[in-house]
Amino acid sequence: MIYILSEKKFQNAQNLSCIVIKHIKKDIDLLSYDALVFTSKNGVEAIDNMNKSWKNLPSYSIGSGTSKVIKELGGNVVYEAKNSYGNEFAKEIKKRLSGKKVLFLRAKEVTSKLNKILKENGVLLDEEIVYETICNDCKNLTKPESGSCIIFSSPSTIKCFFKCFEWDSSYKAVVIGEVTLKALPKDIPYILSDKPNIPSCITKCQS
Repeated sequence: MIYILSEKKFQNAQNLSCIVIKHIKKDIDLLSYDALVFTSKNGVEAIDNMNKSWKNLPSYSIGSGTSKVIKELGGNVVYEAKNSYGNEFAKEIKKRLSGKKVLFLRAKEVTSKLNKILKENGVLLDEEIVYETICNDCKNLTKPESGSCIIFSSPSTIKCFFKCFEWDSSYKAVVIGEVTLKALPKDIPYILSDKPNIPSCITKCQS
């Protein structure tokens, strides 16, 4: 069995929702901004629940999954990252956004230095925390069966999985990328996904 540790639905995989996304409601005035930066679809969904005028601004997206949600909700993707890591994304867009007033709609905890890189390169960046990732109640979760392939798609999924379960030596761990890998306990054998996305992780599990 292949397990994804979030509520995202993918073919050929089972959901084990170790993490829960909580939107942080607030009033955000978007009138003064030239562009928006999104590093997750969660940021898009959060702002869409707060202020529909975000659709009038050009959006800079970290990847195809985030871009898909932006477009589905009526937003305007003007740039999609070639590299889906926060630091590399920042390097790609820093010149495009230099001198512009930009809003980064982000999680409570971030692992990249995207904000620092953009600010150091002349981007007039503001940040708004619009969602946070919290661990699900362990009582709501059933431990994966022996021989399962566990997909770790973020440091939060690692933290919350090990809060609820002990590692079974029969499990296989597939990790979505280098940033997530840093959070994995050192004694856990792992396979690194070829690309930093869930479908690629599923392919690794299947092979």
